[in-house]
Amino acid sequence: MLMTHAGDFGRRITHHRTRLDLTLKEVADRADMSAGYVQYLEDHLETPDRGTVTRLAKALETTVEDLLGGGRDRPPGPGPATADPVLQVLEPEECLRLIAPGGIGRVAFNGSHGPTVLPVNYKIHDGAIVFRTARGGPMDQDLRTGLEGVDIKIGFQVDRIDEAQRGGWSVLVQGPAHHVPEDEVATVSEAGVTPWAGGERHLYIRVVPHQITGRRVHGL
Repeated sequence: MLMTHAGDFGRRITHHRTRLDLTLKEVADRADMSAGYVQYLEDHLETPDRGTVTRLAKALETTVEDLLGGGRDRPPGPGPATADPVLQVLEPEECLRLIAPGGIGRVAFNGSHGPTVLPVNYKIHDGAIVFRTARGGPMDQDLRTGLEGVDIKIGFQVDRIDEAQRGGWSVLVQGPAHHVPEDEVATVSEAGVTPWAGGERHLYIRVVPHQITGRRVHGL
């Protein structure tokens, strides 16, 4: 549904509800309010009183500050760790499940000016990571070897931070980066990856996973 009148607060409710795969009724039950009121908050510009925001933040497993947009310009994870944090090693299958929905990842490679890490919007297509960049741009040039059949190996990292629970996970994919040939672009474009940065980013890069590792931090 297109929310033409939704404000920042409403979009953040929708984002967290979608993140948790909750229905309006499930959020309403958690927050002890009606589903119609949750729908109203998602669709309109106004922000409710502090008590309502607090209940919604708890229901959506986030913080009041995040729901109000107060932490948009600060790096995630500044708070202290939980009392008894546990670091869990993830199997490759679990890592792939976590990154399967796509989103924001970081490309790490040795660029022309040294070690470089850049954020990109990505999708998974036929078991490979796909993202778009500009033809002739810095990433295009840095990920070309100039030798036929020789690819540059890169790192691709994805993470999710749960501020409320002081936990999260991180997945690292390592493998060669390929420039998708023109005759395959139509097929790869079906993945539907759209760069937030906009602009003429019509060059598709495909990362074939050779090694996948991951970690999760959570409390006891």
